[in-house]
Amino acid sequence: MTRTIQQLFDLTGKTALVTGGSRGLGLQMAHALGEAGARIMLSSRKAEDLEQAVGQLQSCGIDARWIAADCAREEDIRRLADETLERMGAVDILVNNAGAAWGAPAEDFPVAAWDKVMNLNVRGYFILSQHVAKQSMIPRRSGRIINLASIAGLGGNPPEMQTIAYNTSKGAVINFTRALAAEWGHYGINVNAICPGFFPSKMTAGTLKALGEEKLAAHAPLKRLGDDEDLKGLCVLYASAAGKHITGQWLAVDGGVCAVVGG
Repeated sequence: MTRTIQQLFDLTGKTALVTGGSRGLGLQMAHALGEAGARIMLSSRKAEDLEQAVGQLQSCGIDARWIAADCAREEDIRRLADETLERMGAVDILVNNAGAAWGAPAEDFPVAAWDKVMNLNVRGYFILSQHVAKQSMIPRRSGRIINLASIAGLGGNPPEMQTIAYNTSKGAVINFTRALAAEWGHYGINVNAICPGFFPSKMTAGTLKALGEEKLAAHAPLKRLGDDEDLKGLCVLYASAAGKHITGQWLAVDGGVCAVVGG
């Protein structure tokens, strides 16, 4: 029998692991998944931030827990996956969101900074996806992986941003998403990406100050930056049965910036 729209978006009984989940876009997506009924495991590097975020989720009636881990370190990634499986059982939804950025002219960009960005933004996504899939999703022939990319992965930025490693890493995330979706589709695993535009956050604070929030908002057809709700709908679509026939895709959530020629 065909399900109702409420049933298709319902995540009751599902478990989601969200990295970089203690603030910003990660916490927004954790709220969305939890509000749709999922149990949430949050991860980031700092226990204090995680305690505060989990308290916020729990105050909204969401079943949420946390594990501190650095997703740039392979041993931490594997520990995160194993402890999540031990404490919460099978992982149905993995949100790869932990990320880093670094600003410097390309000609002077430190190799150590390049490696730091790539290790977290690309290598970390791969290792965690591989481990969770092998231990939980592939044996059950079911899973949803949501990768946080960026419109920065779709092209160059204004030259004053000077984020060559970040842009490159997010371009890699988009093709990682496509390749993984193609390879793991026969396991019943859907893999998709979200490409946010400018959202106020700790990571973007310096860029927004340098380029001007009003200027950036004016460049978007919708004349605004992203807010605390704008990733929720797409995140739940990708995670739920409502998106069961969507895989290998990316969607920009940017107020229309990518729709503008030369944007």
